[in-house]
Formats: sequence, C-alpha cells, structure tokens
Amino acid sequence: MKKVIQFSKFFPCAVVLSAVIIIAGVVSTATRGINFGLDFKPGMIEEIKIANTALEVTYSGTATVSLETSENGIDLVVSGIGEENRTESILYSEVKSVSELAARMNAVNGVSAHIKKEMALPAEGLFVNSGASKNLGEKPLSLFVADNESAVTADEIRDTLKAFDDVDVKTLGSDSERSFQIRMGVTGDEGKTIQADTNKALVEKFGADKVAFVKSDFIGAQFSQTLIRDSIILVLATLVLIFIYSAIRFHWDFALAAVIAIVHDSLIMVSFISFIQMEFSTTTLAAILTIIGYSINATVVILDRVRSDIKIIEAKSFKEVLNSALTSTLSRSVITTLTTLFAVLALFFFTTGTIHDFSLALTVGLISGCYSSIFIAGAFILAIRKNQKFVTVAASANISQFKSADDAE
Repeated sequence: MKKVIQFSKFFPCAVVLSAVIIIAGVVSTATRGINFGLDFKPGMIEEIKIANTALEVTYSGTATVSLETSENGIDLVVSGIGEENRTESILYSEVKSVSELAARMNAVNGVSAHIKKEMALPAEGLFVNSGASKNLGEKPLSLFVADNESAVTADEIRDTLKAFDDVDVKTLGSDSERSFQIRMGVTGDEGKTIQADTNKALVEKFGADKVAFVKSDFIGAQFSQTLIRDSIILVLATLVLIFIYSAIRFHWDFALAAVIAIVHDSLIMVSFISFIQMEFSTTTLAAILTIIGYSINATVVILDRVRSDIKIIEAKSFKEVLNSALTSTLSRSVITTLTTLFAVLALFFFTTGTIHDFSLALTVGLISGCYSSIFIAGAFILAIRKNQKFVTVAASANISQFKSADDAE
C-alpha cells in the first residue's frame, strides 16, 4: 500500500508562514506603496512613426483651406473670402504615386504641393503630425509616408528618451504599419512641457523630416483612479463567481477553501510585487487573473479527490481522508506546476520589458498556487471538518464506505 504523507502536520507552520508573508506585504504596501505603472496613473500617451516626408503643402490665397487625411484619401476643404465653399476629395484609389497626388493638389487654386520624396503611394496612405495645424498657409504642412525600410526599434526610442523618468515604449502594428507608443507619467500642468521636450529629443535624434506624431492623449488622475477601482471590482467579481461554481459542485466549506486559496495566492503576488517594487501594470493584473484560474483548477482537482475518498476508503477521521487525497494528487500537482514553470521560466530568461515582469509574477504565482492548494485549502477544510464522524457501511465488494451527515443530503 502506498505510504500516506501526513500533510496535516505541516498545516500550522504553513498557515503561520503565509500569514507572516502577507502581513509583511501589507506593511510594505502601506509604507512603500505599490509601484503603479503608467496604466494606472496620470500620464501622456503619444504614438509616433519613423517616416519620410513625401510632400510639403502651402497655400497663398485669400480663402481658408484645411487639409484632412483619412484611410481613403485626402480632403481639401475650401471656404471663406474669394472662393466658393467646397471640398476637393482626392482618393488614394485615383492616384498611384506622390507626383500624381501633388498634381491633383496643385490643381486647387492657391495650393502648392512640393514633392520631397517621389514614390508609389503605400496602402496606408499619408498622414500629418497630430499637433500640426490643418489649415494651410505659408508655413509648409508636411505629409508623411511610413518608412517601412527603417531599422529603428523600440529600444532606440527608449534610449533617446532615457533622460526622462517613467517612460514606456511599445511597438504597435506589423512591419508594414509599425509605430511606437510612448507612455509617460506626468502630473499637474507639466504634460505639455514634457511632450514638447520629448518631441524635441526625438526630432534631434532622427530628424524633423523623419518623425511623425500620429496622435497624443493625456490621461487624467480621475481616469486612473477609475481604472484601479474597476480592476479591484474585476478581481472580486471573479472570486464571487468561483465561489458560486465551487459551492454548486462541492459544499460551501470546500468552495470557501478554494476561494481562500486563490485570495492567498493573489495576496502573495501583491506582496511580492510590493517587496521588489515591480511595476504594477495591466500585464501584472493579467498575471494575477491567470494564477487565479490556474490555482482554482489545481484546488478543484484536490477537492474532488477528497470528496471521492470520503466515500470509498476506510478511515477513522477526516484527517486521514484528507492526507490520503493529498498524497494521491501530489504527483499530479507537482508535475503540472513544473511543466508550466518550464515555459514561464523560458519567458523570464529570454525576454525583456513587460513580458519579463509578467513571467516573474507568474513564477511566484505558480509556486504559491501549488502550495496553497495543498496546505492552505487543506488546513481550512480540516479546521472545519476535523470533528466529522464516519459511519462504516458494508458494501457488496467488502469495501468499507464512509459517509458524513453532510453527504447524506
């Protein structure tokens, strides 16, 4: 007969250890705080493209002419004194090259389009800097085309902006439509100043005719607080749904044990994040939710085995049943955790940035999830059912069956 490991002997030590870590995490969070990433605090978001200036457009007439770009083409909106109000639409499907586009624009009275780079028009068309005035005048308005042959990477953008604090750079889109999202934490009225300084640094590095600012937005403090609140609600709602599912499948105490185990894992991860001051971002939140799903799966397997063993094995107490079930599922729990860890550790050692942090948080969560499924959930169930009485029932197969008053329902 397979030797039964007496896991119950380690329950008190495990509970004390977890309590110490979580309390230390709470103290760390209260004194040092959580290093919230740009997803959760006020800041600036700007999208840029490393591009080529295809055209420079000016206007010398008396009317007002504004230039609007879209994915389908370019609109020249003419209004005001000396001209009939109208819109000249130039679709990309009608022109095949920059020179053909310039010829169509030059046909509008007073508009002058100077070719800077002759080339076939790309599928994504042309665009202008987000902060540039769309009203044409003597100052040239640059029309950019994405530089798909450029070897500029997100690391180069980060290096250019290393003098600024709290900067995160991500690559967006495929190679043919690559752009870079720059996020910076700002407070008060410094947003416009920092934006101007970062834009100046980028222009000095890559050239005024190579940097196109696609769009920019500012995230206010109220929005950041709302995002934090919604994230907390999301986690709490997940816990409630898991409790309802577990209560339907098992019994209320089993369901509560499962919820306690995943709350334990979440608190351990938050404590770890606070200890090392890892940036808490939406990626980190995704890691916590991933571990909640992983941990409940591991816990449900153990609880299902406990429920099954109550009915089929000979035992004098619930402690014996619980130790037997934990021993039976130990290899499954360990092997599942280790195989998942191999993939996560590969991400940890061979990636950088947010994926590196994601894998580190997952590593802590996986270890905690395996541990809590055995020791934390087990300790709670044993505390609730330690006085459960078993009644031997003769079975035709000469196997003693034990059934509690709860299972008689």
